[in-house]
Amino acid sequence: MLSQLISALAWLAVPATLVCVVDDWFLRPRRQLAVPPGRPLRDPQWLAWLYFVLPALIICGVVEVLGSQDVDFSAVLLEISVVTGSVWLVDVLVFRRLRARTAQARGRSLTEIPEPGTVDYARSFFPVALGVLVLRAFVFEPFRIPSDSMMPTLVDGDFILVSKYSYGLRLPVINRKILAVGEPQRGDVVVFRYPLNPSINYIKRLVGLPGDRVQVKNDHLIVNGQPVGATDLGLYGDGCYEGMHLAQETLGSHKHQIMFCPTPGGIDADPLATCNRNPPRSYVCVADTSAPDRGDHDVMVVPAHSYLMIGDNRDNSEDGRYWGYVPEDNLVGKATRIWFNWDWHRSGGPVWSRIGKRIE
Repeated sequence: MLSQLISALAWLAVPATLVCVVDDWFLRPRRQLAVPPGRPLRDPQWLAWLYFVLPALIICGVVEVLGSQDVDFSAVLLEISVVTGSVWLVDVLVFRRLRARTAQARGRSLTEIPEPGTVDYARSFFPVALGVLVLRAFVFEPFRIPSDSMMPTLVDGDFILVSKYSYGLRLPVINRKILAVGEPQRGDVVVFRYPLNPSINYIKRLVGLPGDRVQVKNDHLIVNGQPVGATDLGLYGDGCYEGMHLAQETLGSHKHQIMFCPTPGGIDADPLATCNRNPPRSYVCVADTSAPDRGDHDVMVVPAHSYLMIGDNRDNSEDGRYWGYVPEDNLVGKATRIWFNWDWHRSGGPVWSRIGKRIE
């Protein structure tokens, strides 16, 4: 119900903003000049109410945008930078002079005509939006982990930093590389644009470089004919996942944990009483090696200028085994550190011990 109300108010923000901008730029100055000097300006009652509720409508619009999985934040920041910069520039070059001539023609001073609030907002927001755009495009970009596919390395609710310069500097929005700085390495945790829907960002582990031959057998990797080393660490359980097998895998220069279930069947289960998720979802591993594992995959040959990405949660990850390879142009950056954690689908609040952890 609340989300529907926010969506409705977000749509109202567009016409309300247009009405206020037109009034603020063209009509309000005339009303101001019509008022005798020293007397305050009184807007029409309906317009005064519109100005009053406009900030709330804009906040609803921002919340709606931030809640969308398909939103391209770089594109949003670029649009904000262009719009606010254009508003500020047009006012300096055109409308400020028009206000001055109009005031002079009526024997009044420009100081008696308040600067439009939209211009004040634009001048305030432009450097902030531009600075954040440059920071996100060339240095670090925040990313929230939205699923379990990288457990136990990353969990739903982790907020991470993604290094944008690790794989070369790219122009925002069009994602074109303009400066080669580094290359992806086997074992990196990578954020990339989902090949089937590039408006959505995914995060997985890079297991196959161009030309590699990768096979998945019993939830373990075989790269170029060599099994990837994995040390058994026993069983994993957190109340929602139970009986999962845990191992430490060494892939390239990275040592990290993986979890899996040796079974040909699914691991979905009825919600466990121990699971603190809302809505609850649970996964229980009942090992069964009588048939090929559900995550097994024949040899995959990684094409040129592409990469194979697979999740650390081998039995609960939608990854390259099912939809193919990630083109080099789809790379966003390398995941480096966890800067916060809060999964609002779990009770208990933030997990403070995860903050600051390096991502291996």
